[in-house]
Amino acid sequence: MKQELKQEQEVAELGIGDILGGAFTIGVTVIGVAYMLEVAGDVRDDMTASSAEQNATIEGITALSKIPEKLGTIVTIFMAAVLIGLLVRYLWIRGSM
Repeated sequence: MKQELKQEQEVAELGIGDILGGAFTIGVTVIGVAYMLEVAGDVRDDMTASSAEQNATIEGITALSKIPEKLGTIVTIFMAAVLIGLLVRYLWIRGSM
């Protein structure tokens, strides 16, 4: 009696769902930082000159303004992680056949 071995094939596909979550997260981060900077600027303008409150808002604005400088690097790392993940998944599935 011969037994037939059935081999299942899996296909690694790239879909928009693979990058959509990360793209939305980055977009929300950009919008959030922009609005936070706008609100902090308005609050700073309402404070007494050279007061502790104004100095605190100035320091906060300085700290928040460093986030947009790093967004290009964050996007590059995100895209590299997605591509590496897809490549590893493809090679893993291909190697298991």
